[in-house]
Amino acid sequence: MNNRQTKPESVIARPDADNTGAEGNQRAIRDAIRDAIVDRRLLPGTKLTETDVGALFNVSRTLVRGALQALAHEGLVTVERNRGAFVANPSPEEARQIFATRRIIEPGILMEAARHMTPSHFRQLREQLVDEGRLMNERGQSARRAEIKASGDFHLMIAAMTGNAVMQRFMDELIARSSLVISLYGQSTVSSCGHNEHTEIVDAIEAGQMDRASRLMVHHIHHIEADLDLRVRRANELRDVLLP
Repeated sequence: MNNRQTKPESVIARPDADNTGAEGNQRAIRDAIRDAIVDRRLLPGTKLTETDVGALFNVSRTLVRGALQALAHEGLVTVERNRGAFVANPSPEEARQIFATRRIIEPGILMEAARHMTPSHFRQLREQLVDEGRLMNERGQSARRAEIKASGDFHLMIAAMTGNAVMQRFMDELIARSSLVISLYGQSTVSSCGHNEHTEIVDAIEAGQMDRASRLMVHHIHHIEADLDLRVRRANELRDVLLP
């Protein structure tokens, strides 16, 4: 599948006008591209030309380059010598490592978040579950993207409830990279994080059953990974493709 013809202009939202100064503009560009990757509007392999992105946001190539380098540091963009920047195209092994990491750290995040959760936090989580349920009943590619984003937001909300900014940034990167992997290797709607599993996790936390909540989280992440097709395929020979 060749996605490198995708035009950034058609999928990247312009940054808000209240981001002033070079640093603010660079951050806004980074966030806009990042959101487009996470929302699957920019697919793996899409070329991100400094000139095109700079023209879209009316900024210098230098600012664009800084934004792309920041995204490369997060693992969302790859920069190739003499070729430019592309939305990252994670290998099957990278995909496995991302989900292995999530299985290790998310139960701990869950435990820490539970220590800080108030009735208001549980209301927020329940509202998020309602949004997820609504999106599951909608059809179309845009609804699919919104469903995946809402599912990722559930995990980010729990991380935010820890009150630990470092943990939040780490989860931001993991969820973003997970979205890339799902975009590339996902086979069905299971990849969008099972809505019922989210509900069971919240129920267990609210009941004070943290061991059960942790087990459910690990099972849930395993369930997402199980829907990915991570088989390594050999490259097709020309004669195999073209000859009848």
